[in-house]
Amino acid sequence: MKVATGKIVGGKVILDGADFAEGATVTVLAREDDELFEASPELENALLQAIEEAQRGDAVAGETLVSGLRNRA
Repeated sequence: MKVATGKIVGGKVILDGADFAEGATVTVLAREDDELFEASPELENALLQAIEEAQRGDAVAGETLVSGLRNRA
């Protein structure tokens, strides 16, 4: 899984330095103009650690996660 930031330009999402394969399926989360995202130091640290784990490849594939969740239901 990748995390990227970008902006909408001409109706298209332009990512800052991220490289995705042509045709890749992505999910876009956008905050509202008046909405803030605030994290405690503990949450920020946990998020940064999770990103580092994912970058090392120490993560579960999305398909595996979804399959596991379906099997629990």
